[in-house]
Amino acid sequence: MSASTATPATPGINAHQGTALITGASSGIGAVYADRLARRGYDLILVARNRDRLARLAERLTSETGRSVEIVTADLGADADVRRVETLLRTDASITLLVNNAGIGAAGTLLQSDADKMALMIALNVTALTRLTYAAAHGLVARGKGTIINIASIVAVAPELLNGVYGGSKAFVLAFTQSLQHELADQGVRVQAVLPGAIRTAFWDVAGQPVENLPQDWVMSAEDLVDAALSGLDQGEVVTLPSLPDAADWHAFEAARAALGPNLSRSVPAARFRVA
Repeated sequence: MSASTATPATPGINAHQGTALITGASSGIGAVYADRLARRGYDLILVARNRDRLARLAERLTSETGRSVEIVTADLGADADVRRVETLLRTDASITLLVNNAGIGAAGTLLQSDADKMALMIALNVTALTRLTYAAAHGLVARGKGTIINIASIVAVAPELLNGVYGGSKAFVLAFTQSLQHELADQGVRVQAVLPGAIRTAFWDVAGQPVENLPQDWVMSAEDLVDAALSGLDQGEVVTLPSLPDAADWHAFEAARAALGPNLSRSVPAARFRVA
């Protein structure tokens, strides 16, 4: 699923990999990333709103892996807290990996949604992710190595499945990641977008659609999701869809998109519009 031809080796167990900063790390996908990355040899900076959960997770991971774990209590929907984490990303030269996992969703239609809540979703899913990526990328490029993982969603390519603002925010994450990979690939920095389907986390309660209401053969565990995503990263994928059985389907999708390129901007309208 990647434009890259290289297949990076899986990092050695317990070999020190630098520091991974993970947002939305107190539970669900973020907490599993914390566990897996600590076991791969990363020290951790865990960012989330719930300090008690962060502290419990940090204590467990330090005990089980011996890695250094720092916790940062922050609400990334709040500008001041985003700026605190930006400063950390700019100034901590040990950071080699950023996982932009924090986000919120919605399942209802646009007309059923509250405009203020939609604006909050955009602030977290789009604005905070952009600012943190921007803050991290400068240091990673300067050091000539590092990785940025952005958690998107299958609604990035299937926006009709859930709330349109949520789908739009995740389409931004996918496009942003693909553009960034194109920009940074020759500077030693890898960028990956992960597109989960339905994952068994508290996301669905917040979105107003309990996961129990979904067909259970749609629902993947957070553990399986993260393990598949990290395997995709090891294999050099830029876009990872953990549920997709055949990578050729994604390649065909991307090839069709690329085929549009020569005709997307021309000096005259297409003949079918009959514009004289």
